[in-house]
Amino acid sequence: MIIRPTYIEKIMPYVDTPFVKILTGVRRSGKSTILKMIIEELKSRGISDASILTYNFDSMQHEDIKTAKLLYEEVKGRLSPNGKTYLFLDEIQEVKSWEKAVNSFMTDFDVDIFVTGSNSRMLSSEISTYLTGRYIAFRVYPLSFAEYMEFRKQIYKNSPQMTAGGPFAFAGGSFNFGYGDPNPRLELTRYLRMGGFPAIHLQEYTPDEAYAIVRDIYNSTIFTDIVKRNQIRKVDQLERIVKFAFDNIGRTFSATSIAKYLKSEQRTIDNETVYNYLSQLESAFILHRCSRYDIQGKEHLKTQEKFYLCDPAFRHAILGYTPDSVAAMLENLVYLELLRRDYDVCIGKIGSAEIDFVATRQEEKLYIQIAERIELEVTEQREYGRLLSIADNYPKYVLRADEFAGGNYQGIKTMHIADFLLSSEY
Repeated sequence: MIIRPTYIEKIMPYVDTPFVKILTGVRRSGKSTILKMIIEELKSRGISDASILTYNFDSMQHEDIKTAKLLYEEVKGRLSPNGKTYLFLDEIQEVKSWEKAVNSFMTDFDVDIFVTGSNSRMLSSEISTYLTGRYIAFRVYPLSFAEYMEFRKQIYKNSPQMTAGGPFAFAGGSFNFGYGDPNPRLELTRYLRMGGFPAIHLQEYTPDEAYAIVRDIYNSTIFTDIVKRNQIRKVDQLERIVKFAFDNIGRTFSATSIAKYLKSEQRTIDNETVYNYLSQLESAFILHRCSRYDIQGKEHLKTQEKFYLCDPAFRHAILGYTPDSVAAMLENLVYLELLRRDYDVCIGKIGSAEIDFVATRQEEKLYIQIAERIELEVTEQREYGRLLSIADNYPKYVLRADEFAGGNYQGIKTMHIADFLLSSEY
């Protein structure tokens, strides 16, 4: 088990406080493992096994606990008689009205509660009704690039071929990493294609092997968290919308444009149904909706939104890898990294031009342009010119995936995307 300290550092300050700790995120992003890390941390602080109670509701061991009442009775009979019980409830959304049971635990017993779930509706009005002011939520994402690099370092240490400087075969080619730790700029290529689901980085997999695992994650999410939960009958219709969304990551599209696309394939669907499907994909954390922000007018716009994936491996596993998807997936990586760092992220509009991201966090703000490569002067003028047209002093970045000379241009910082993802300066 490779520790993910970012989450531990965020969650542990709330141990022994009167808040339910709720971890949400797409399936297989590492929520269950983070619970295990918290348990190990508690044990290191002297908490005994008898004071720790765990349930995983994805397991058949607990499949009979389907209601809040059954959960309450089960847990009540197993609480520690000597002091506080630390209660861990994994994939709690499988229990109907679970928030009622959790509220009762908080009221009736001396407990500290940690729960995980794979659907954003866990944070709906129902929770607000029963747990108002009594919970704190943490979003768990697949591995960041920094976390991925830590996983890779472990593999390097355990792989004679890598530590000896041998080539690593990948997607029909090879990288010769040489001696020592992995090279971030070379590893970015692999991370872009393999994604950040922890399960595919615990050992060395080929892309085909990795994508088989990712497709299993995708299928279980689609059919458990969307089809089954929402009783969807036209599954093929949903899957066509998924593929359209995956193929248009980083582009503006709407329910109307999807409906027109399906109509061109002789499949009729109304805008409201498309909107509901997109909302369900968001609820299952497969898609993230990114709104537009008028920088000059200082207002959020309700049209021309974009969507980004929870992990780039979903696109490659479902649609296959194509070179023309690289630019969009690089943009996707930067978007996710900003979310991990608790920024609110929008697409910037300034006049008729677009800024890839405007990221705000309390009083901080960043403007970011992303380019796979800049080979022509006209491209350079476009990327830098848009940022120069913003009349404020907040940090501005141009992020690139190619090699370049120099680091600043009229106050705009140029960084390689790999360096930006690993940087602690923002």
